[in-house]
Amino acid sequence: MHALIYAAFLACALLLAHTFVGYPLWVWLQARLRPQPIAKASQFPKVSIILAVYQGAELIRAKLANLETLSYPPEQIEIIIVCDGCTDATAALARNFGDPRVRVLEFTERRGKASCLNDAVATATGEVLLMTDVRQKLAPIALRELVANLSDPDVGAAGGELLLVDARSGFAHSVDAYWRYEKLIRYSESQSGSTIGVSGALYALRRDLFWPLPHGTVLDDVLIPMRVAAAGKRVVFEPRALAWDKLVQQPLEERRRKIRTLAGNCQLVQLEPWLLSPWTNPLWFRFASHKLLRLLAPWLLLGLTLSAALLATRHTLCALALVALGCGALLVVLGRLVPVLGRWLPVRLAVAFFYMNLFAAQALLAFARHRGLHLW
Repeated sequence: MHALIYAAFLACALLLAHTFVGYPLWVWLQARLRPQPIAKASQFPKVSIILAVYQGAELIRAKLANLETLSYPPEQIEIIIVCDGCTDATAALARNFGDPRVRVLEFTERRGKASCLNDAVATATGEVLLMTDVRQKLAPIALRELVANLSDPDVGAAGGELLLVDARSGFAHSVDAYWRYEKLIRYSESQSGSTIGVSGALYALRRDLFWPLPHGTVLDDVLIPMRVAAAGKRVVFEPRALAWDKLVQQPLEERRRKIRTLAGNCQLVQLEPWLLSPWTNPLWFRFASHKLLRLLAPWLLLGLTLSAALLATRHTLCALALVALGCGALLVVLGRLVPVLGRWLPVRLAVAFFYMNLFAAQALLAFARHRGLHLW
């Protein structure tokens, strides 16, 4: 029995180490030792900017004004606004904005972002699609830099970099630390081949590589890149294409969004089972390491804790693991009780790790209980 428990301890420890350290280190080394350059070049094909909006009256004018600042030939841009059952003035404000490039598709029934994207792309005339959200501000060169990646015939999609600003709480600093870690992984994936996801706030792809999304799809910014990769094209990360958004300041503000996003990974597997197959998914190892194992991580942590506690008096390694877990928990408690400590890097990392796994556990349970996810 002790041998079985110790084997479970080692399995949990190794899988956790691979998920949070081994895999990031592996793609980082690949990017340094065997980089795959991108043949970027200036080009200006027609671009359809697609913006799916629900109740965006407070933001739509600022977003359209921001899109007018893009350093790209104006005549090569069309802007398609899809109002998904908006009951506010979003559609009227967009129509009256005064930019002839703006087209508004208005639907009285709320159907979700995926259906909005499908309808917008069906009417798009651009060779390139730029997906963005209403909340984030884009850098003037963002579109130009993304499109430059598509001059490489091996590149099918390019994602921009989302910068999170206005960290005023310890939790916000923790979210920022986690996001920097995540972007480092994405950049390494891109430099060594393809990243498995992009930021929904800003990404571009070739029009002919978009296929209609299943109704209710939550993570278009993962499914679309995975389909691009399955078609034999690279998905790259462009750090010069910037978008800005504000950080959330407290866990409750982040909880709903994060649980929905993490549960979206479960939904992807349900909708597209080919993602689980090494024979049909060319990015299978990256998808499993970067997405699926993170959903299992809280349960691996639970298994590690229980097995370490049972064997702490028999195996030094188990005792050390239990001490490390206890120190991590203490840092989380200190970060919550003494907010000023929230900016100290060890506390930031511990708090980010704790909430990431807490939300992952809740997401898996939520999806198991109720397979339908909120449209927005």
